[in-house]
Amino acid sequence: MVHLSHTDVFPDVSLLQVVERRRTPAEIREEYERLQKEREERRLQQRTNPKGTISVGIDATDLFDRYEEDFEEMNGGGLPHVEINKMHISQSIEAPLTTKDTAILSGSLSTHNGNGGGSITLALRKVTSAKGWGEIEVGAGDAHGPLFGMKIFRNLTPRCFVTAQCGLQFSSRGARPGFTTVLARHLDKNTMGYLQWRWGMQSSMNTSIIRDTKSSHFTFAVQLGNKFQDDDQTKLKGSVKSGFFGTVVEYGAERKISRHSVLGATVSIGVPQGVSLKIKLNRASQTYFFPVHLTDQLLPSAVFYATVGPLVFYIAIQRLVIRPYMRAQKEQDLEKRRESSASNIAKKKQEAEAAVFLQFKISLCIFVLSFVPLGLIILNAWYGKFVTDNSKKHERAKVVDVTVPLQCLVKDSKLILTETAKSGLPGFYDPCVGEEKSLKVLYQFRGVMHQVLSGDTEPLRIPKQSHRIDGDT
Repeated sequence: MVHLSHTDVFPDVSLLQVVERRRTPAEIREEYERLQKEREERRLQQRTNPKGTISVGIDATDLFDRYEEDFEEMNGGGLPHVEINKMHISQSIEAPLTTKDTAILSGSLSTHNGNGGGSITLALRKVTSAKGWGEIEVGAGDAHGPLFGMKIFRNLTPRCFVTAQCGLQFSSRGARPGFTTVLARHLDKNTMGYLQWRWGMQSSMNTSIIRDTKSSHFTFAVQLGNKFQDDDQTKLKGSVKSGFFGTVVEYGAERKISRHSVLGATVSIGVPQGVSLKIKLNRASQTYFFPVHLTDQLLPSAVFYATVGPLVFYIAIQRLVIRPYMRAQKEQDLEKRRESSASNIAKKKQEAEAAVFLQFKISLCIFVLSFVPLGLIILNAWYGKFVTDNSKKHERAKVVDVTVPLQCLVKDSKLILTETAKSGLPGFYDPCVGEEKSLKVLYQFRGVMHQVLSGDTEPLRIPKQSHRIDGDT
């Protein structure tokens, strides 16, 4: 008589392990090409390092500072006169010549009340050592004439450095020399001290102490400020500046509207400056600045419109333009990813189905062995995109049945999944590329029903008491 044990009938499931599916050569090649393209774009950006600034000054004082005689001169009342009274555009690029030499080309154009000028500057910077560098600058412009200058920078100690700059400005009145030197020292981790001396065109001497942390900013010129940042990357700023020429109170906000764009607005209220609104947009290395002068007086109406106006305008643009555009852009990117990976998904689906076919016998063995001692039994398991929001009922759920592959991963009535994406598990594949996915499991342990919903990259360990389904529900 031949005696058979359960190991003779069923395979040894203790040898099974949870492994992540390796990427195919085609996937590795695509990933390499994508990283290579990003590396080349980043290298080009670092080599040229373009920087630009566009500033447009707007005079809107006619909205609030109109007098009765102005109304009498206009036929039919007329419309307030808002004009652009000044503009400034500057751009610079860098061209590395060697590992230590860099050429910098910059230019600027400015205009104010119909009068303007421009200049172009070429500088050659050479790194002399690990502690310093030197720079020679040559420029020309229609307003100030030729310019020749030199600048050096050197670290005296790990906590102290000095810069010195001298220049010679040529004009119709002759040559005007100038010299500026700055001595700076790190007083502590967040505090810097500066001592500056100027001679020549703008002779002066001043000192300043600046303390800057994540939550506060302090300078010797009595400038205080606080920054508050939320999860949506919105910063609220406020500052008070006081000096011999008056007092200025500023408050505003900045918000990151896209990956490379930051939009900000600041209201400036001062005596005798009046009320101004400053709008600033940073796009990568480009800066667009629009200072709008509203009134020379402290009028509550000007303060109200300067505060509420940009907020209402931003909310309208956010709802009507930015969000629809970002949504359409995201859908377009997802569609492109689906089209480019359609054949790959079909291939992975076939591999997953083949794996499920091979795993079915092992899964059945584990099911039988777990059923007798009332162990862990996977009743249903679905992986993909679940639609639970009532507002998205029109969207179709994209899920695949992974009951058999998941049961095959059970060992000693336990299932442990790591933080890696679950699409790499044997018998799994990605049914919705680029979209948020989850794993929903309905299982039985010791005769009691359990259910859990886990994110794609969240670790999962079952059974757990928190997954238990109450009998009355």
